[in-house]
Amino acid sequence: MQKLGDFKLPQFFNYPPYFTLQPVRDIREKQIQLWKDLILDYCKTQNFFVIAVEDQDFPLFSNPAIERSLTHEAREAFLSALVSQGRAEWLDKNHRKCLILWHRIQEWANIVLEFVKENGLENSVMTVEEIRSGPESRGTELHGIDRTVLMRALKLLEQKGKLAIFKGTTADDEGVKFSA
Repeated sequence: MQKLGDFKLPQFFNYPPYFTLQPVRDIREKQIQLWKDLILDYCKTQNFFVIAVEDQDFPLFSNPAIERSLTHEAREAFLSALVSQGRAEWLDKNHRKCLILWHRIQEWANIVLEFVKENGLENSVMTVEEIRSGPESRGTELHGIDRTVLMRALKLLEQKGKLAIFKGTTADDEGVKFSA
């Protein structure tokens, strides 16, 4: 089985036709599903959040072993399929960059709540940066989380009365006060 670092690639990754958008609808749907699963799995295991459609260096977009690369059309089709499923969002109206949501925002919010409980952080204050990169988050899915994703999860929790977000003088000192 072929690997990309420590990530095991699926069998279809070595099958040249899967690097070309298939014209037959049933086959294309299967192809798109395989690519959606691969992109989500890869991004989750590699803690990767943003994919640029034009990025020829994104490891999944080409397979040098079989001398195949996805076309721009194929990359956009696979990412658009993730967007329509609610597993990604375009970061710009020209569909150049895509935010990958291997967890939906509600799921990220639940992960934040679990983090707060496990670390006894009820009624305490942390900066957004501490949540993303502090010692408490090491070894959790929150460590290294994309700031946009984290802020959306925090805002959802704020709407539900689970925490309060307060602005600092810079983005680095934005804070969160967790409720009991």
